[in-house]
Amino acid sequence: MSDIAIDAGLLDRAWRRVTTLWRDMADRVVGAEEAETIADQMRACLDGRGGEVSARNRAAKLAQTYMAADADGRGAFLRTLASFDSDTAAVRKAAEALAKADGPAEEASAKGRLRRALEPPRVRLLTQFTTIPDGMKFLVDLRTELLRLSPAAPELAPLEGDLKGLLATFFDVGFLELKRIDWNSPAAQLEKLVQYEAVHRIRGWRDLKNRLESDRRCYAFFHPRMPDEPLIFVEVALTQGLADNVQRLLDEKAPILDPEKADTAIFYSINNCQRGLDGISFGNFLIKRVVGVLQAEQRSIKFFSTLSPIPGFCRWLTAQLADGDATLLDEEEAEALRLLAPANPGLPAPGEAATATVVEETPVQTLARLLARRGWLREDALAKAMEPILLRACARYLVSESDRRNAKRARDPVGHFHLSNGARIERLNWKGDTSDKGMKESCALMVNYLYDPARIEEYHEDYAGEGKRAAASAIRKLARGG
Repeated sequence: MSDIAIDAGLLDRAWRRVTTLWRDMADRVVGAEEAETIADQMRACLDGRGGEVSARNRAAKLAQTYMAADADGRGAFLRTLASFDSDTAAVRKAAEALAKADGPAEEASAKGRLRRALEPPRVRLLTQFTTIPDGMKFLVDLRTELLRLSPAAPELAPLEGDLKGLLATFFDVGFLELKRIDWNSPAAQLEKLVQYEAVHRIRGWRDLKNRLESDRRCYAFFHPRMPDEPLIFVEVALTQGLADNVQRLLDEKAPILDPEKADTAIFYSINNCQRGLDGISFGNFLIKRVVGVLQAEQRSIKFFSTLSPIPGFCRWLTAQLADGDATLLDEEEAEALRLLAPANPGLPAPGEAATATVVEETPVQTLARLLARRGWLREDALAKAMEPILLRACARYLVSESDRRNAKRARDPVGHFHLSNGARIERLNWKGDTSDKGMKESCALMVNYLYDPARIEEYHEDYAGEGKRAAASAIRKLARGG
């Protein structure tokens, strides 16, 4: 178990503080009745009686009602909120008025009325929550719950779409603040790093301190209305040359490099922290901003690269093996595997002589059987025979394989992220991540995506427009089977 004593009640304590504030505000609502239904509370918020202060208090009361509810109650709250939709009759009337409008002035006026008629009242309700303490975080967490429920409750999808649109506006990158997190940052922020790190788990305080040493950097985007909650953060190692193994990169016993001697910045972990902001992308802006900061502050840094996992590779490879893809290995490689691990003879029945016939299997079946064998990477001869097969297959996967729903999109999700941001597939690393997770996801392979500041926009435009994937010539040759 981790030696970090993370305060599991940190979030609960924060919400208790906030909901206490909401309760105090709710108690000031004039004429509030305990028996008032959720729908009545929502209508009262929309009526806007009593001015701005009363409106904030009603919004706080509504938020407090939601937070005090159990899972079923929260679902009912969201369904009620979703029911505050546009008035169909009013929309139809406004559309007819637009169709009959005569001249630019009338058309402009009619369009305005139609826009107002189309806006569901629930959007005004959602916006009111931004006026209360921690209301922005409340909306983000509200969408988290909507994302969980909406697949089985299609009636919530329009509400989720409205909230996503609002959050995309509220969390425009122009409103975000880039901050460096170091060992002297508030303890609450450090605990959030541990809580949200999903790529390479932080094992303890020593591990965390190592990731914040002088040859390391951590940057995060924050929203002014959520100052203690990172939205997304990136961990960076300053190195000499491209890193090729994450265990060595994160080794707590490794000597600390003088930052002035580093020539490369390695982005080795990028984590989205708020589930409620899924689909609202600012990861590409984060990387570009960090590249700019490092260029200004650490002039010895000339290269910007990732050391990235390849989470979809083993899943794709398993499917290819199941389909009997004979292009995965050539005759020489098949023979090498056969000699290293001959097929097991069938066991004799009791009383029979032990002269069983060897079960025939194809080279692809042999490859699949060996990959399924636990610990194969520790068998030197077998690992050496596997290396060219897996490197070639992985290069093909990254360069050529596409998402089944979109031929222009790379199949690997991490690859799609970095290619979208303007990176180039630079190098594959054998035994890049030898952890259990690395073996399960990518047969221990990792990849360097290179960010060339002079070509980021070019590569981004090529991929976004045509699905063209920038890759080093060695990677392209490998993907072609060379």
